[in-house]
Amino acid sequence: MVQKVDTAAVTGLDVRRVKVEVAITRGTPMIQIVGLAQSAVREGRERIRAAVSQIGLHVPGLRITVNLAPADIRKDGSAFDLPITVGILTAAGTIPADRIRGTIIVGELGLDGRLRPIRGALPIALHAGDSTDAERLIVPAENEVEARSAPDLDVIGAATLTEVLDFLRNGARPPQRPRRRAPASRPARNAPDLSSVRGQLAAKRALEIAAAGGHNLLMRGSPGAGKTSLARCLPGILPPLERREAVQVTAIHSVAGTLGPDRGLMVERPFRAPHHSISEAGLVGGGSIPRPGEASLAHCGVLFLDELPEFGRGALESLRQPLEEGAIHLVRAQASATFPARFTLVAAMNPCPCGRLYESGTGCECPPGRVQAYQRRLSGPLLDRIDMHVDVPPVTWGELASPVTESSASVRERVVAAMKARPHIRSDREDPVRDPRLTSESRALLRAAIDRVSLSARGVHRTIRVARTIASLEGTDAIEESAVAEAIRYRAPPAA
Repeated sequence: MVQKVDTAAVTGLDVRRVKVEVAITRGTPMIQIVGLAQSAVREGRERIRAAVSQIGLHVPGLRITVNLAPADIRKDGSAFDLPITVGILTAAGTIPADRIRGTIIVGELGLDGRLRPIRGALPIALHAGDSTDAERLIVPAENEVEARSAPDLDVIGAATLTEVLDFLRNGARPPQRPRRRAPASRPARNAPDLSSVRGQLAAKRALEIAAAGGHNLLMRGSPGAGKTSLARCLPGILPPLERREAVQVTAIHSVAGTLGPDRGLMVERPFRAPHHSISEAGLVGGGSIPRPGEASLAHCGVLFLDELPEFGRGALESLRQPLEEGAIHLVRAQASATFPARFTLVAAMNPCPCGRLYESGTGCECPPGRVQAYQRRLSGPLLDRIDMHVDVPPVTWGELASPVTESSASVRERVVAAMKARPHIRSDREDPVRDPRLTSESRALLRAAIDRVSLSARGVHRTIRVARTIASLEGTDAIEESAVAEAIRYRAPPAA
């Protein structure tokens, strides 16, 4: 008789139900796994034999055939160890067949019978919660808190194979893991305060607008002027994630394996700052089995690229699609996946190779051709997708000795108020040029700016969106000429 156990396969953020079918017949003793199972799944045979023997049971010395259906879905990873083990023990009569109905099982086995955490537990839990035929989900204990974030689902977190068997045979539930949040999932608590950055009022204003409207920002200035410090203050002026956003962000980090054990929903917006040596696959995702990259890990948060011209050209150009669409589509020969990637890009760069172009006195000693070549590392199409460009000049002694400016908390209050007003002030679905909130003076200024600062059609749209955010920060309904003028200044290239 063939016994069936429900499990799931994760590709990207998509989850497909998989049936583990087990048949035990006479023949040469062996475990054969079929159904497009990859090497990590097939290697589970040895982990299963060792784990079962450690708890005083044994795998039947017969021919065991395991089919992972449907057979046209690639199965990879070690999360199939536990459902295959349960299927074998059910077929051998150790577990009553009626006890596994309505149960989805995932987990990796250690040789000693302990369960190890898996990737993608939250997407699997969300899938199980939406299924009408799934009553419960069995996961490793370290994934329990994460999986319990899915509503309307009975989650069983087991630390060992023995606990799984005790539950399936006797109904004895393992103890629940306490819910806790890791400091790593709350970056805003560790973010520096804006009051610690002296001077740079123009850059702070740009940072506030970027936070309120989710606008991309490029800061260009001398080394030591405070560009990196300003960028790292951004999480401190952003509000926590809404629940819908938190579920999506946590699911991405779960699939990437960066969530860690015993973590619930992430509550603060992610801040990712990859090194400039990162590859294209590391930035936007990749691999034969697509995994999310830094751009997706920054979804609903901030992607900070320091020393922007030092990044590889291919890596930077790969950001053009997510900056426009808010998603990354990865297509591979064996699998394809779509990852959300709606982040706020904050980038910093020097104005020239030596970084002294804006300094007085000795100033820059770079030949003009070298300065132009350095700045041409960034393509026009990429720069056109960055809403705001701002200069960050060297800080003077007077600014360093000046009184402390306002804190991140006060700026955050304005940002939160502007974001709440956003449905009234701005709408990304309508054509920004036809926005009735634009005054006649604002429209005239935009017409003049198309020729004066060479605004593209994309540039006009992004300028109006920045002006909408400025209006929401000012608490006005109309998009006045002053808001449009400030937005146009941010579109103009920084001074050379």
